[in-house]
Amino acid sequence: MLFEVWAPRAGQVTLQAGGQAYAMEPDPARAGWWRREAPGGEGTRYGFALDGGPVRPDPRSRRQPDGPDGLSAVTEPGRIPWRHPWPGRGLPGAVLYELHVGTYTREGTFDAAAARLPHLAELGVTHVELMPVCPFPGTHGWGYEGVSLWAVHEPYGGPAGLARFVDAAHALGLGVVLDVVHNHLGPSGNHLPAFGPYFTDTHHTPWGAAVNLDAPGSDEVRAYLTGSALAWLRDYRLDGLRLDAVHALADNRPKHFLAELSGAVDALAARLGRPLFLIAESDRNDPATVTPRRAGGLGLHAQWNDDFHHALHTALTGESQGYYADFAADPAAALAKTLRGGFFHDGTHSSFRGRPWGRPLDPAATPAHRLVGYAQNHDQIGNRAQGDRLAARLSPGLLACAAALVLGGPFTPMLFMGEEWGARTPWQFFTDHTDPQLAEAVRTGRRREFAAHGWAAEEIPDPQDPATRARSCLDWSEPEREPHRALLSWHRRLIVLRRAEPDPGPLAATTAAVGPGGTAVLRRGTLCTAVNPTSAPVALPLGSPRPSEVLAAWHPVGLPGPDGVLHLPPESAAVLRCEGPAPEGR
Repeated sequence: MLFEVWAPRAGQVTLQAGGQAYAMEPDPARAGWWRREAPGGEGTRYGFALDGGPVRPDPRSRRQPDGPDGLSAVTEPGRIPWRHPWPGRGLPGAVLYELHVGTYTREGTFDAAAARLPHLAELGVTHVELMPVCPFPGTHGWGYEGVSLWAVHEPYGGPAGLARFVDAAHALGLGVVLDVVHNHLGPSGNHLPAFGPYFTDTHHTPWGAAVNLDAPGSDEVRAYLTGSALAWLRDYRLDGLRLDAVHALADNRPKHFLAELSGAVDALAARLGRPLFLIAESDRNDPATVTPRRAGGLGLHAQWNDDFHHALHTALTGESQGYYADFAADPAAALAKTLRGGFFHDGTHSSFRGRPWGRPLDPAATPAHRLVGYAQNHDQIGNRAQGDRLAARLSPGLLACAAALVLGGPFTPMLFMGEEWGARTPWQFFTDHTDPQLAEAVRTGRRREFAAHGWAAEEIPDPQDPATRARSCLDWSEPEREPHRALLSWHRRLIVLRRAEPDPGPLAATTAAVGPGGTAVLRRGTLCTAVNPTSAPVALPLGSPRPSEVLAAWHPVGLPGPDGVLHLPPESAAVLRCEGPAPEGR
């Protein structure tokens, strides 16, 4: 079989395959590439030695059986025994569910997670969004310090395990999205710098030198990242990718890497005949992220909307520290602004950043599904000092209100695993670094970070302690008892209603009125969602057309009388059917 590697700085490259050494030759057709035919097949261990140095794993390795520092293993995606055909599932109308393989079950494997997929099918979500699965040191971690961007973490089940998980999801009608990290690689097991200019000092990121997207040699680096993205979508039949922290992808070339990537993904979708999509995590609040390329944008299909999360979080919890400060000044106004216009910071001053931030979206021209809305996600839980979820400090009624605003709102909704039943288990930051110095640096750094906010060191969970990961695993006995059972039923009902309502189109098609204390009335198509997170009953005028049916209610409510006023109990929400056009105004 043919072995190839890009190593433009090497004077000689030796292939180690199947226990034998083979001198590689420069590829006359591609500068910097080396190639060699050698015996090999499924499972063959191999690696490359540069200029007489140590044998290193293939940068494009599809499998690392012994971890990031071990030899690579040949695996052929074309041999995956797919059992279920899959036509694809697009983003419009989706309900996403973020899932971490290592803590979704105590076993922490693809197969164990697949056994729980019927729960998600019954819940009604449309896509499972997997947190990163590239190899990283040790067994357990979040996945954002992964390396070998074409490979699959072996303790989860490796490439075959991922394929079985995707096939099982497809059998239940569930799409699969994968979180990928292009903005940095982990500090341990990263062998890319030995092979070529994968990183550059031209730009710097919170993780050090930036991935080389615009310096000399960047053509091959961009091709490396794009090829990896396409391989996940093509070879594992994924429906989309979530791109981590795209604001850290520094690129001064005339065509930004993200525009190049979105073009390649759209072209692949056309060739495969099924929809594919990219969801960005970006803190820039720049409409160009989700603006089509033909209109001068980057062409990504959606982005996470942290502003909605922050507005909702402050309205429900009253927290005002850090980046919540601007939202907490007037939570009702902040929530209204995000529901109507997507971004809160749309050119306004951000006290957290100390300068104006963002640009406004056009609600009439921006499809609502291009923003992903959530009350919780891995970052907003796990980056808290103790990884506490909303359920640790909010009543079931307030959790029901949060669900109603997420699932009744204009954005593509997303739940974090366990949120559907109000899981009380924390989701904490945990690592399994095999390098003792790195492990201690992470431990002390975490404690130092939160000490600046008044936390005592002993109160911060040790990321390296196996108990930290164990505490973060879901407790699957919770949904069998109250109040978790009621919350699970509530989420199921809201998702049924959400999916039965056609996508209304632009952001402006959903109207939102938010009052004191975060009381809110949303109209999306024929559905009217009313929310009262306060501790007192409220009378909410719903206007016309008058509701004809109560479709769901956390506490029993009656239809509004002739005055069109809904009487809603404290800490509760309801969804009503309102036939006819929604009233004008936002």
